[in-house]
Amino acid sequence: MLIKVKPDWQISENEVTSKSIYKARRSFLKAGSATLAGIAINPSFKVEDKDRVHTKEELATSYNNFYEFSLDKGEVRKKVEGWKLAEDWKVEVTGLTEEKKTYGVEELIKLAGGEEERIYRFRCVEAWSMVIPWDGFSLEKLLAKLKPKATAKYVVFQTFNDHKIGTNMSSLPYYPWPYTEGLTMEEARNPLAFIATGMYGKKLPKQNGAPLRLVVPWKYGFKSIKSIVKIEFTDQQPKTLWNELANNEYGFYANVNPTVDHPRWTQASERILDGKFFPTRVPTLMFNGYEKEVAGLYKGLDLKKNI
Repeated sequence: MLIKVKPDWQISENEVTSKSIYKARRSFLKAGSATLAGIAINPSFKVEDKDRVHTKEELATSYNNFYEFSLDKGEVRKKVEGWKLAEDWKVEVTGLTEEKKTYGVEELIKLAGGEEERIYRFRCVEAWSMVIPWDGFSLEKLLAKLKPKATAKYVVFQTFNDHKIGTNMSSLPYYPWPYTEGLTMEEARNPLAFIATGMYGKKLPKQNGAPLRLVVPWKYGFKSIKSIVKIEFTDQQPKTLWNELANNEYGFYANVNPTVDHPRWTQASERILDGKFFPTRVPTLMFNGYEKEVAGLYKGLDLKKNI
């Protein structure tokens, strides 16, 4: 008899949401391709910490960082309304890989073995947090199919670079567009790394980075690049938008060490976006609560610095 042991970070989705929402989300996933995954609830959490898993969909889809459209988080949802998302969205895969070509979204999903759901903590460097049920696929599984060469040390992701779509880009000419993010190959191959295609059992909204966004649950939210159009494998540490714009504030690794403050505010605690006028504050967890799964990726680095 085969006994499948769940990883420590995984919980059943019906433990963190209502039965009606649970059933609605499950109907979205394709038969035969869905698996459950999630977050581990630290037993030392207080009751209010467990409540953080109930982030409302309306809140998560209306409080968005997407500077290509607006600096105002509450305005992004309105600003994307005029954007007609291409049905044949393409992603260029290039660099040090044996599978250098352009893929459609469905092709990438198929390569990765289909979609699944994962419920992850999501934390911003601005010290606010949510917990979101994502639909998508394993980055690790996708990379195995894309066959990066042994010389590839990093994987780079790029957002669209079209000022007609990103209507706020021209207002920020000093930003090094297009939006670019990067991971080491070891980070990208970690089982927690994920490419989201949906959330709350629905297709990914435009304001949340449709049709494809990166989800790296142990890092700050700015590492979750949106609307991906390019994946590149390289042997050089890439320049990323925030690191290039303000390298004294945003290191390449963006490790979540609560003892290391952002130069302009503390990271020791975070505000749970729960719709309250005075949001609940809780202590920030090392690596956003995924220390056991990812700490080994950073051996030899000085985590007491902004790296």
